[in-house]
Amino acid sequence: MNDPTVTQSVLFPDLVSQPLVATFDQPDASSDGGAILLKAADRRLGLIDALPAVLSDGRDATRVRHSMRDLLAQRIFGLACGHADANDADALADDPVHKLLLDRDPVDGPRLASQPTVSRFENAVSPRTLFRLGEALADTVIA
Repeated sequence: MNDPTVTQSVLFPDLVSQPLVATFDQPDASSDGGAILLKAADRRLGLIDALPAVLSDGRDATRVRHSMRDLLAQRIFGLACGHADANDADALADDPVHKLLLDRDPVDGPRLASQPTVSRFENAVSPRTLFRLGEALADTVIA
């Protein structure tokens, strides 16, 4: 088979309307391609969209580059891809798949949050907020 194109509607009809081209010699590559299936599952379930409402944002609005939803999604997808802590955030900030997971252009889209930003986000959550996140997660899954 010389044609590397597979009709997108066959593989991921909810994600993009363009054909999927698989090549393995590109400079903008990622080892986390399977995470696109996680995004499709999340889009159907709405888990990530249900959680930011629980979080309070005490940041200075004039200095905010990344929404709470984006920080949460970046952290969730990072965990799901095996990045157990925020140390990999800088390495993943330009990863094309991780940008795509946050609805950014995989090549030309803006960088994701840095390691310090992700660490501050992750460590700013109180035990009470974690409990409320758990409730929101359970409510979404049950619904």
